[in-house]
Amino acid sequence: MTETPIPKLVVTLAIPMIISMLASAIYNLADTYFVSKLGTSASGAVGVVFSLMAIIQAVGFMLGMGSGAQISRLLGQKKNEQANIIAINGLVASLVFGVIIMLVGIRYNAPILRLLGSTDTILPHAEAYAKYIFYAAPFMAGSFLLNNILRAQGKASFAMVGITVGGILNIGLDPLLIFVFDMGTGGAALATAISQTISFFVLLIPFIFKKTEIHLSYKYISVKPIILLRIMKNGLPSFIRQGFASAATVLLNRQASLYGDSAIAGMSIVMRIVMFIFVLMLGFGQGYQPVVGYNYGAKIYERVREAFVFTLKAGMAIMAFFATIGFIAAPYIIAFFLPDDPQVIEIGTVAFRAQCIAMLFMPFSTTANMTFQSIGKSWTATFLSSLRQGIFFLPLIIILPEYIGLAGVQYTQAISDFLTFLVCVPFVWVFFNKLKKRELYEPKDEVQLDILTE
Repeated sequence: MTETPIPKLVVTLAIPMIISMLASAIYNLADTYFVSKLGTSASGAVGVVFSLMAIIQAVGFMLGMGSGAQISRLLGQKKNEQANIIAINGLVASLVFGVIIMLVGIRYNAPILRLLGSTDTILPHAEAYAKYIFYAAPFMAGSFLLNNILRAQGKASFAMVGITVGGILNIGLDPLLIFVFDMGTGGAALATAISQTISFFVLLIPFIFKKTEIHLSYKYISVKPIILLRIMKNGLPSFIRQGFASAATVLLNRQASLYGDSAIAGMSIVMRIVMFIFVLMLGFGQGYQPVVGYNYGAKIYERVREAFVFTLKAGMAIMAFFATIGFIAAPYIIAFFLPDDPQVIEIGTVAFRAQCIAMLFMPFSTTANMTFQSIGKSWTATFLSSLRQGIFFLPLIIILPEYIGLAGVQYTQAISDFLTFLVCVPFVWVFFNKLKKRELYEPKDEVQLDILTE
């Protein structure tokens, strides 16, 4: 973490994360693809339940990223026992929160789905889909936690195996349960629930066989509220980001529903495609996070700066490549999912092309947010994470359709991405200026001595 050349280190950690996140995104697209064969309303149901899954992800990422950010810094400071305490308490909390979500969701399934933007024609499909997702909520939340703990130790390859196994299983189960067993949209959800549960247990294997620096032992469980509060504080940016993502999806569905099921289906397809591309940047960024957290904890600030610049350049290259392809081939990509609905293709093409332009600004915002979260600047990271799908998106998705109709639904996310980029720039500039001053007052020899004594 402190000696391997930055490009090699970040890429080594990022590749397994990109593969695992691509596997996750692919089975999300597989759900969308196979369910779309059941009709436009069924495809719209996937978009509605996507916001429900974002709520589960919000809890999982809050505890997972909150634990992982602390663990990487503690390991950099050679405080392994404290890192163990954070890990096991984060895991227990994620399972407990998952059970709460499951119980509430099973009890209030239909009202929740209507609140999330389901129409009368979409509701039966959404209910069938959501039922199994609720049952799998504890394992989904737990998987996010274990995934982040593995990454925090530099064990991204273990995380990749766990997520990829689930993704491959999901893709295989989708057509089997939907068509062969004639379960419809419920079959797609059951496939997701089974694959997520198996992923959770696969991710546990490295801990069970002592292949990690972190040890998940009951002896480290603590009832002190401060431990959970610290985890939640560090994970707050992720919770805000995912929470706003869920709220944004709800409002997007509700605004799109004013223009019919085709609008909901079209925007749902675009959201899944954009997420598929964006996970490439997220995967690269998640390979970057333990590097910047570890080196910041070890006070090797030059490597923090080098890692930021390298990750930003790589992210820009990745997003520019796929944005160009996506912009040119937009109508053909949307038609792949619903070729028989020209309205879905038309609505989706416009929205997707707008998102392709906005992709050029996303790497900077993403890298900035991950930097502040990894070094423990929780409130700054929380503010920045609330911009894209919160502070900017939520008012815009309400205001713009009032003036420009359906175009407001299609353009809101792209406009929000650009505005988020503009706000992130001064925060990054100030941070690296302060970091440069700290280097001047912390000579290299003193930094090394501090690491040894800690």
